Amino acid sequence: MLPTTLTPVPMAPEISLFLVNRPVGLFDLTGGEFRSDLPPPFWAFAWAGGQALARFLLDHPDEVAGRRVLDVATGSGVAAIAAAHCGAAAVAVTDIDPAAVEAAHRNASANGLSLVGHLDEPQVVLAGDVFYSPTVTPKMVATLRAARRAGATVLVGDPGRGFFPGHLFDLVTEYLVPVPAALEDTESLVTGVWRLKGN
Repeated sequence: MLPTTLTPVPMAPEISLFLVNRPVGLFDLTGGEFRSDLPPPFWAFAWAGGQALARFLLDHPDEVAGRRVLDVATGSGVAAIAAAHCGAAAVAVTDIDPAAVEAAHRNASANGLSLVGHLDEPQVVLAGDVFYSPTVTPKMVATLRAARRAGATVLVGDPGRGFFPGHLFDLVTEYLVPVPAALEDTESLVTGVWRLKGN
């Protein structure tokens, strides 16, 4: 397990996460290279999209209060934890990396909250920073559009990643989100919270 410290989230200090405790980039933690057999530890950072979603939910708890919420590609679980904090009826997380799911549950416990292992028919689907590659984007679009067709509200946090399909979304709000400079080559990113259109 990577060395982490329980740290307040810059954009959502109501929530603390176990995050890397030194200024490193994503691939510094995998020996400087991407390895397909070992996903990089996305869960060890508070990414801008997740932070923006968390802030939006904390400021607008009615978006999730009393509703079943699924956080897709959860990473650290920050958006899921915000939903639980806001009184969601149940919150589940998914991620291709089992370590991220474990991290989300660990982070929720550290905040005195709990996540469920599985959730049928979510009413709200959250996704932060998921449009980061040309191979992931079409799969994520299909997943989110299927959820929308099934009646779920779909909220996405995105800081202008190169593969974000903006034409499918309506902008809800924007934040200037503090981020680790070692991770993003800047100290803050303008990050939108977006709502998927149509059904």
